[in-house]
Amino acid sequence: MASTCPKCRAVVAEDVVCCADLVYTWKCTACHKVSSGFAVPYGKCFMCGGTLELVEARDFPEPMRVAPIRDAVQFELNAYHFYRLALTKVQDALQREVLTQLYQHELDHLHTLQERYHTHLADDVLKLRPESDALLADELFQGIDLTDPRGGPLALYDRAIEMERRTLVHFEKLAKSLPAGMERDVCQELAAEEEEHVAMLETERAQFEGE
Repeated sequence: MASTCPKCRAVVAEDVVCCADLVYTWKCTACHKVSSGFAVPYGKCFMCGGTLELVEARDFPEPMRVAPIRDAVQFELNAYHFYRLALTKVQDALQREVLTQLYQHELDHLHTLQERYHTHLADDVLKLRPESDALLADELFQGIDLTDPRGGPLALYDRAIEMERRTLVHFEKLAKSLPAGMERDVCQELAAEEEEHVAMLETERAQFEGE
């Protein structure tokens, strides 16, 4: 028997689930955090408690030509390669567990950029030449003792938080320098995203230190 889809009101067959994968995008009017889902609990931002508004999907024909999006991709790739290279340098099981979690976070962040801004990254951007790996490793891990089973992960968290804070400040400053419009909106969204990343890493670091 035919029925009516509760979302789009289309008449569908009994065995068809219409709009099952439809999600909405919400933006906090206070901190600019963007979230996606079928609905948001209580209609409040989980970061700051601000009011959420439903926003329409935006079209970015050439997203990598939009400076804030291009910067965001570069920063996330930097962090991704940081953890990827660190994983090749440690043998301790605890350190590898911490690094794998941090590495997965960055993959998730890259996927978020892909889904939200349609960056369409090629697979080869996640790979570097061996000589590039060596040059990056010398700079990235300066001052971090990856042989220390406790201090090593804490130092990695500190470096990760430092990178995320630097990115947050970058987008905050860039947003203030731009006129009202799409690019400033994107900057504010990305700054809110980085603020969430910082909070997440600080929580994980505190949990690790307390164990």
